[in-house]
Amino acid sequence: MLQLLNTLYIMTDGAYLNLDHDTVRVEIERQTRLRAPLLHIGALVCMGDVRLSSFLIHRCAEDGRSIALFSRAGRFKARVEGPTSGNVLLRRAQHLALSDAARCVRVARCIVAGKIQSSRGVLLRAAREARDAGDAEALRVGAEELAFWLPELKAENDLDRVRGIEGDAARVYFELFGRMVADRETFGFRHRSRRPPLDRMNALLSFLYAMVRNDCASALEGVGLDPQVGFLHTLRPGRPALALDLMEEFRSWLADRLALRLANRRQLTAEHFEIVPGGAVLLSESGRKAVVTAYQERKQEQVSHRLLERTVPVGLVPHIQARLLARHLREDMADYVPHVPR
Repeated sequence: MLQLLNTLYIMTDGAYLNLDHDTVRVEIERQTRLRAPLLHIGALVCMGDVRLSSFLIHRCAEDGRSIALFSRAGRFKARVEGPTSGNVLLRRAQHLALSDAARCVRVARCIVAGKIQSSRGVLLRAAREARDAGDAEALRVGAEELAFWLPELKAENDLDRVRGIEGDAARVYFELFGRMVADRETFGFRHRSRRPPLDRMNALLSFLYAMVRNDCASALEGVGLDPQVGFLHTLRPGRPALALDLMEEFRSWLADRLALRLANRRQLTAEHFEIVPGGAVLLSESGRKAVVTAYQERKQEQVSHRLLERTVPVGLVPHIQARLLARHLREDMADYVPHVPR
C-alpha cells in the first residue's frame, strides 16, 4: 500500500477496501492495515486481486474520485467514474474533428512526430552514455534513421501511411533497445512482447505503459475530452484510443527511460519478478511497489516545457498536453504541439 500525490495504490492480493464514515479502511486477512481520510485521497488505484465495498465505490463516484483497476501485470482493466461531466461543446468538436479526414491526419502526424523525436532523444542520450563503442555507433545510426522519417511524415496526408511510419520507427527503436540495457543477463531484451510479456524488461515496460496510459486518460477526462475517441489509434469498443494517442509522446522519454534507469542502476533485480505458468513474466508485489514508488518520484521531477518556456513537474505534462490538444480541437491553435523534452 502506498499513498503518493493524493493517490492511494493498493497492490496486495486479497486486500479489501471499505468505507468507515469518511475514512477508507484497508483490511488484509481481516486485519486493518491502513486508515486514510477520504479528504486526502484524489484517486484509488487497485492492482491485482483487490476488492472494494459497494459503499466505497458509490461514495467515490459521487465525489468525482476515480477508481482505476489493473491486473497484477499492470494491464489497465477498467476505471470507475461518476456521471459524465465536462464541456459538451469540446466533445462535439472532438467528434467533428474525427469525421474530418484532413484534421484527423494532422493530429496523428503531430503525435507520431512527437514520438519519433522523443525516441531519437532517448537513443542519442544512450549513445553518449554507452561504454561500448559498437553500441554507441549503432544507437547513433538508429537515431539518424528515425530522423529520416520526419520530413516524409510532415508531407504525408494518408492516415494509414502515418500509422505505417509510426510502426517502422517503433521497429527500428526496439531493435536497438537491448543495446541500452547494461545488465543484459537479468534484463536481456530481443523484441517487444506484450500479451504476455516474456522477459523482465518487457514486464517492466508493460507495467509502466499501463500507468502512463491511466495518467493520460485522467488528464483527458480532466479537460472534458473523451478518452475513447482518438485519431491515430482506431476506435474499438472499450479502447481508450485518445489516451493511447496522447501517451505515444510519453512512452520513450518517461516510461522507457525510467525502465532503463531502474534496470541499469540495479534498483530492480531478478527477485522483483516472477514467472507464471505458461512462461509469462510479471513483476512481484515487491517489484510493483518499487516501480510505483520510482514512477511517482519521477513525476515530481522538473522538466523544461518548450512551448510554455518554463519548467514544470513531469506529472503535470499530460495535463498540459491534454489542454493543448483541447485548444487545437477548438481551433484556438493551428496544430497540436507534442511535448519533446530538451
